[in-house]
Amino acid sequence: MAEHEVKQILRDLDHLQPATLSQAPNLLSRAKLALLKLDALVPDADTTPHHLHFGAAVLEHGALVSIRLKDTDAFTRYYQQLQSFYALPAERWNSRVGKPKNQAKVTGLYLLLLLSVGDYAGFHTVLEGLEVSSGKGEMEQNEFIQYPVRLEQALMEGSYDKVWGETKRERVPSEEFGVFSEVLINTIRSEIASCSERAYPSLPISNAKNLLFLDSEGAVVQFAQARGWVAKDGRIYFPQQEEEMLAAQRDVMSSSSMVIENTLGYARKLETIV
Repeated sequence: MAEHEVKQILRDLDHLQPATLSQAPNLLSRAKLALLKLDALVPDADTTPHHLHFGAAVLEHGALVSIRLKDTDAFTRYYQQLQSFYALPAERWNSRVGKPKNQAKVTGLYLLLLLSVGDYAGFHTVLEGLEVSSGKGEMEQNEFIQYPVRLEQALMEGSYDKVWGETKRERVPSEEFGVFSEVLINTIRSEIASCSERAYPSLPISNAKNLLFLDSEGAVVQFAQARGWVAKDGRIYFPQQEEEMLAAQRDVMSSSSMVIENTLGYARKLETIV
């Protein structure tokens, strides 16, 4: 009964459309309860290869659906649950079916998640583990793994234009990667914006459009308003930078006044001595 239910839920998950994606969490909850009855939610020595595939398939569906729903916390939980399946030796799996079919995709997405939150140490830890378990040659041939590797290299070089190019729809390995690419670009855009605030008092809107990888000047104005910038006369003004410049000017004026006052006091003392 439980096995039949898992099979039916997997078929339903395979045929979910964007309009029915909200049904996925309920289906996944039912599937995990059925896996518990089969002792296949967490693999042990007695779990059959047949049930191992059921468990991995349900959890991989959960991971991929979580990405499409933009629920990164749920995705991380599914990724962590899948590690007990991915760590199993090849002989534990059905030789005809092989290991879980979405292992590389889920792992590549997790690498992209780590990049999007700036966890470079975690990124390299996962890569090192993959190299040990799968071999460097297999990693270099897998597009799902190489995609985040290329992005990380571009980020380390500060080549944000390369990152932007890689995140174009036609370059991402699958729909799910496109979701994280959007998050990554927003992170980079925020970083560039923070640097711009510190470096310039203002920028032409046309320059800001290219600098921030935005599609139109209208998008620049919306982005500026969200960050508390001022857009007028074809330029973006950074209030924070202006305030800092005014504060610096006040400090200089205050220091100058002290110097003048001290100089005058010294002159008066000289007159008294004379």
